[in-house]
Amino acid sequence: MLRPWQVTLSERIDPERGTPIYMQIIHALIRDIETGRLASGTYLPSSRELANALGVNRKTVVLAYEDLIAQGWLSTEGTRGTMVSRSLPTGTSSQTATPEPEQRVEQTHYRFAEPPARALALPGGRGIKLDEGAPDGRLFPADQLARAYRSAINRASRANRMQYRDPRGSDSLREQVAEMLRSQRGLPVTPANICITRGSQNGLFLALQVLIEPGDAVIVEELTYEPAVAAIRALGGKVIPVRLDEEGIDVAEVEAMCRRHSVRAIFVTPHHQFPTTIAMRPERRLQLLEVARQFGVAVIEDDYDHEFHFQSQPLLPMAGYAPGQVIYLGSMSKLLLPALRIGYLAAPEKVIDAVAHRVSLTDGMGNTVTEETAAELIANGELRRHARKAWRVYAERRQSFAALLDAHLGDRVDFAVPDGGLAFWVKFRGDIDAIEQRAQAQGLRFASHRSFMARDSADKGLRLGFASLDDGEAARAVSALAEAAR
Repeated sequence: MLRPWQVTLSERIDPERGTPIYMQIIHALIRDIETGRLASGTYLPSSRELANALGVNRKTVVLAYEDLIAQGWLSTEGTRGTMVSRSLPTGTSSQTATPEPEQRVEQTHYRFAEPPARALALPGGRGIKLDEGAPDGRLFPADQLARAYRSAINRASRANRMQYRDPRGSDSLREQVAEMLRSQRGLPVTPANICITRGSQNGLFLALQVLIEPGDAVIVEELTYEPAVAAIRALGGKVIPVRLDEEGIDVAEVEAMCRRHSVRAIFVTPHHQFPTTIAMRPERRLQLLEVARQFGVAVIEDDYDHEFHFQSQPLLPMAGYAPGQVIYLGSMSKLLLPALRIGYLAAPEKVIDAVAHRVSLTDGMGNTVTEETAAELIANGELRRHARKAWRVYAERRQSFAALLDAHLGDRVDFAVPDGGLAFWVKFRGDIDAIEQRAQAQGLRFASHRSFMARDSADKGLRLGFASLDDGEAARAVSALAEAAR
């Protein structure tokens, strides 16, 4: 029988590591087998011999051997001892060695699609975060949310709605959303026209999936929502930026691009344009819809924060008077909490069915409990009460933030107090790249001005959210920004 001359493992066993000793022995033996150091059919030392060599308890080695036998790495032949299983292939390159749990896996041995060259928007970090218009999650009462979850779970359980379900989303939430869109935003929809999504970005991606194929073009405003641009490109689409002015997207250029390219969709944020906050005027909306009809192009209308309009009445969505031309995206993240991840998509029924098929491939179950909870909050009036309270808080913070910008940056920036939305669009008179660098050194975190630009000729500015900051946080943020702009 073949026995090793010297009892050694390629990896040192260290009792000070966080990994249990028997697991260290298991990983070391697997690694030696995979690299060919211990060949198929090789007899291992007895548990007593290996324990003495490693300076560990014999029971620890016995446990490791038994685990490896159960997994098929080792086998026993009666009294002859423990050997490397004869059914294993010959040793492979050391690159395939099994890593221990605390080691980082850096290499792959298969082909996969590399991620695009864009930074992930990750939370956390030090300093003050100037977001792009997020709500203040501290405002929604946690006890009310807990009660709504409890009630929703009880009702769903009694009605046997905790099973796999319609990929279009919870029936009760679709009914509530359809009623809200009909009564408050003028959309002629029923629950059959609604698909619940994991936020508006998920809705956008699903809409693009059913609209475009690789090589198709999508028109966007030259200043726009960068994740929308990334989604178009991820699906193989071609991004066509179009000029933007004080009244919205340049429709004449939209028409010219439709004549020149194979355009399948136009992505716009007409209510509170992202990032500039301007509202697309009614005549411009009608012109855009006429061009879309002429060329058979879908309009994707992202109405991400409809509820927070502070001057006059909000304009009705384009989907309200052109439901056959517009795919309407909405979100409850601004109204409730971003962490709940609830958005919705409204469109003709056959489009919703096509979207539901895409949902079933990746997220067929959805999140029934959270969706039922949101429906509960709408039905019992808590959402409406919270919306009124949040509106008052954000209206005050909007005025306070404008006063801070005037006091600290008045002669170095250009901005207008937005009629709606949860952020300001601020253009700096100095070198914005240098200002950004100095601001980050001051402990500020925010999206770079370049992230909003779909083409280099677009205006440069920063979108600064005010709603998620209390008075003290806002004062510190604007003060640091002013120091950076000096």
